[in-house]
Amino acid sequence: MLTPQLPAEWEPQAGVQLTWPHPDTDWADDLPAVETVFLQIARAITADQPLLCVCRDLDHRRHVQDRLQHAGIAPHQLRWGLAVSDDTWARDHCPLTTLHGGRPLLHDFRFDGWGGKFAAQYDDAITAALHTQGCFADTPLHQHELVLEGGAIDTDGRGTLLATRSSVLDPIRNPGLGQSDIEALLHEHLGLSRFLWLDHGVLNGDDTDAHIDVLARFTDPHTIVHITAPPHDPDHAALAVMATQLATFHDAEGRPYRLIPLPFAGEHHDVDDRRLPASYANFLVTNHSVLLPVYGVPADAEAARLLAEAIPDRRIVPIDCRPLIRQNGSLHCLTMHYPQALPLRSCKDTR
Repeated sequence: MLTPQLPAEWEPQAGVQLTWPHPDTDWADDLPAVETVFLQIARAITADQPLLCVCRDLDHRRHVQDRLQHAGIAPHQLRWGLAVSDDTWARDHCPLTTLHGGRPLLHDFRFDGWGGKFAAQYDDAITAALHTQGCFADTPLHQHELVLEGGAIDTDGRGTLLATRSSVLDPIRNPGLGQSDIEALLHEHLGLSRFLWLDHGVLNGDDTDAHIDVLARFTDPHTIVHITAPPHDPDHAALAVMATQLATFHDAEGRPYRLIPLPFAGEHHDVDDRRLPASYANFLVTNHSVLLPVYGVPADAEAARLLAEAIPDRRIVPIDCRPLIRQNGSLHCLTMHYPQALPLRSCKDTR
């Protein structure tokens, strides 16, 4: 039996999915500002590759199509899907795709609203709906009982997992399963064989139990970028200990990782003075670009410079994500990339 491979994000892609916001999501009060950000993300994605845009019904699809057309996005770069949604965090409700001798297999892990914090019944059914409608052509779909969000894991494409214990090994998400049980399932289904578990690191305002994609990310098999906070900041202590633990990790060749600290993205608060989780680690890699969330602070330029050094074969596309962090996520959280071997089609009902 072939060992499955979970590709790294920087490997060739077929496209990226966005699940578009609508008035029945938590974005209702900020919908115009949030749609503006979605349009910027869509424009940046379609400059490189196709976009799978998931809408809740045909009326919503017509609205989104009109917005995308006015934004100058080429129709040939668009794929359309229909699915009722609770929210828009595609990174966590989309399937993960493994390759088996180059052939794709979709994995539909359960999504429970980050341990039951939020409604997720519709989001949990999106992947199955798109698959039934032909969005992924005839690619096989494996549905799992394991709760696992895409934002909770990062990989070097060579079988290494980088993740926090608090999100992936959460007993609320997967009661009765210990670390060895979950590692065995991740090895069987995703081909992961090296497990780098972080015990520290938190971002105030994050409600995912410390997803790795706001804390630390691979940019190649030998490099990890990670966020930082200044000494006066409430996140400083945990992030400093996280950096110390990252320094103990070794790559598949046994060498310490090259670690690149990303600058502090600033203190951001909502109207109730609640801290919002701004992070430069929440970037998306596409075939030719790095879509970098920025927050209107001087450190934006330094983050762009560092990412350009870490991923030198891509252009950096800054996108102002201040409207997004009002709902506790950012750019990477909204998107899911798909490897090049996976066919992306418009669902039958939208053609």
